[in-house]
Amino acid sequence: MKAVPRTRSLPALLLAVLALVLAAVWAPGASADTSVSTIARALRAGPVYVDPAARDQLSDADADTLADRIKEADKPLFIAVLPDGYRTTNLFSDLRAATGVTGLYGIRLGDRFDARADSSVMSSAARQNLVRSVQGEDAKAQLADFTDRALANMGGHAPRSWGGSAADGSGMSTTGLITTAAILVIAGTGAYALVRRSRRRREEEQRAALDRLRVVVDEDITAFGEELDRLDFRPSEPGADDAMRADYEHALDAYDTAKQRMAAARRPEDVRPVTETLQDGRFSLARLAARRENRPLPERRPPCFFDPRHGPSVSDAVWTPPGGSRREVPVCAADATRLADGRDPVIREVDTDQGRRPYWDAGPAYGPWAGGYFGGGLLPGLLAGTLLGSMMATPTYAADYGTGYGDFGGGGYEGGDVSGTDFSSGDFGGGFGDGGGFDAG
Repeated sequence: MKAVPRTRSLPALLLAVLALVLAAVWAPGASADTSVSTIARALRAGPVYVDPAARDQLSDADADTLADRIKEADKPLFIAVLPDGYRTTNLFSDLRAATGVTGLYGIRLGDRFDARADSSVMSSAARQNLVRSVQGEDAKAQLADFTDRALANMGGHAPRSWGGSAADGSGMSTTGLITTAAILVIAGTGAYALVRRSRRRREEEQRAALDRLRVVVDEDITAFGEELDRLDFRPSEPGADDAMRADYEHALDAYDTAKQRMAAARRPEDVRPVTETLQDGRFSLARLAARRENRPLPERRPPCFFDPRHGPSVSDAVWTPPGGSRREVPVCAADATRLADGRDPVIREVDTDQGRRPYWDAGPAYGPWAGGYFGGGLLPGLLAGTLLGSMMATPTYAADYGTGYGDFGGGGYEGGDVSGTDFSSGDFGGGFGDGGGFDAG
């Protein structure tokens, strides 16, 4: 049987396949409907992408100049120039998810411009002011001004995937193609290593924060168990009715559930349901005590601000924290009396690196613990002007208080870190022109 001659070696075939892949990714004739994934791939390779249908907005030379400036500054700034009419729904959040890199993202779309950023890179207020400051300029001047001002005010570092000569994402030099080919080969391994390192750091922070919270929550659970003992209620005692027995049973269930949830807690966020359960159990005890004493049933109120172990509050009282402004806080009967008499309330203190401090001056580690007692929208307002309050001042955090820990800046990721889809959707939403997003209007 006649042998078929070999016309290509395996390395030659691999090079041919790689050439086809690169040609497909950076084909100069790509349409105006370039996918977000294609834009994201280009931005992972370099800081500036110009869509083929928007090259009249920014030349290759000007794009290279911007890219060089960003790389030299070693900052995670991403710029995309897209044609007018490009779809805008969820554009920023989809692009951020596709790149997976923490940073500041600016998009020129036709003659419009807007930007979004992870909060660890630039605050919402700074980003909105920056966007407003460059409105109305032509593309070259606008993007140059935006880049200069952003680099002077943003945090973080350039992603590791950048390197080699600057590229605008729409056309690449031979050196750029070789560099990108190497990046494609090692990207999977490199990204995996970065994600693992970030995940390990995140897990270490979680363990440290949870260990600190565990001490406080165990104190709360113990105090609640002592309240149950002091109540000395027996379901069969004279005068006990079904409503009393139901309140008592609910309180016992809350006590057991809190212990079980705390034993199963693996992250700081897991503490919030524990303190929610304890607060619910204390309200049941308050109802039971009122029934036994033939008093009106208490209304559902938040716990005493000064120490949730005091039980549900009975009223609001004016209080001024040291160095802060006056505000109304929910208080128990005992603390209401103390304040009315001009005395100091009994304040819950916790351990910090600086010694025992009121929980609101103990930093963000106690956020999940306090959030379970006071809920999403209440505590940030109560704590305005305090250390813990300053950590939850952003609208995104206040909307879901107690879900974070550590530095509250994007889950512990710094600018340029690979976080994948682990980012706050609030940082990349809103309406175009208001600094919030393209599609909300």
